[in-house]
Amino acid sequence: MSVMRKEMEKYRDIDEDELLKKLSEEELQRLEDELEELDPDNALLPAGMRQKDQTKKAPTGTFQRDNLLAHLEKQAKEHPDREDLVPFTGEKRGKAFVPKKMVDPIIESVTLEPELEEALASATDAELCDIAAILGMHTLMSNQQYYEALASSTIVNKQGLNSVIQCTQYKPVPDEEPNSTDVEETLRRMQRNDPDLVEVNLNNIRNIPIPTLKAYAEALMKNTVVERFSIVGTRSSDPVAFALAEMLKVNTTLKSLNIESNFITGTGILSVLEALQKNTTLLELKIDNQSQPLGNKVEMEIASMLEKNTTLLKFGYHFTQQGPRLRGSNAMMNNNDLVRKRRLEGGPIFPKCRTNV
Repeated sequence: MSVMRKEMEKYRDIDEDELLKKLSEEELQRLEDELEELDPDNALLPAGMRQKDQTKKAPTGTFQRDNLLAHLEKQAKEHPDREDLVPFTGEKRGKAFVPKKMVDPIIESVTLEPELEEALASATDAELCDIAAILGMHTLMSNQQYYEALASSTIVNKQGLNSVIQCTQYKPVPDEEPNSTDVEETLRRMQRNDPDLVEVNLNNIRNIPIPTLKAYAEALMKNTVVERFSIVGTRSSDPVAFALAEMLKVNTTLKSLNIESNFITGTGILSVLEALQKNTTLLELKIDNQSQPLGNKVEMEIASMLEKNTTLLKFGYHFTQQGPRLRGSNAMMNNNDLVRKRRLEGGPIFPKCRTNV
């Protein structure tokens, strides 16, 4: 039996329920917060988010490059040299390598007759392209020059143009700048019900704690100004989805909610959609690109909930099965048709009463 197995034997008979009964309310709350933020079994999370930092050594201070280089140099000098298996005598064996002189045919000077030199000097770009096509020279034209030559009426031979095309060099697209939203300040403004705060965008801010995201959902319960809320790529999980579901049951201002590219499972997604039965103001919901596939059963339940909703106009999710995809698409078309009919009739576009479809 290995040493690790012997160490684990003493924890086999421990009663977990008895240990939990001895914990105080504060300790239980701390344990719940730890379990929400850390998930050792989730292989999709980086190692830093699967377990708590257990480093006991105190920090040594700021990084000092000169001291590090001096230490490495001293350590290298003190380390003894390894003896060579075959002693070095300095004797040279074999013939010395002499590289061959290669003449580049392109760089090599070519002398033409005076009439050809004069003709090439006075030739236009279209005529030069025509000559290059006849001679079969490659990579002399860009895509733009190629299409201009095809449209030109002065080039006689256009069949050889296909052999002289050079692809256009595309300009690199720079990466997007990081999100500059101040998380704490935005939360305080939302809690104060700031009249200028209409949209909250926390996209791609990955170091937001779970309690902070839940605090945003609690602030939206009483907020009457924010109309668009987006938390794309914030590593949100099911506890955040449950908090957003409770918020949707009471919020009457929010019109757009985007929770794409997170770690929310099918249970959290269904809780958000189920909360829409008590919400008549949300017009757009995006839930696509979660870390785990939702599955056929969850997609069928999503389609069923969308058919019962009469106010949602845009739903962002790519169904993997054709049946739920068709049902969800028809539900969104019916809701948009209802809005159009109410607008033509002159009545309220989104009445307070709800009817099951």
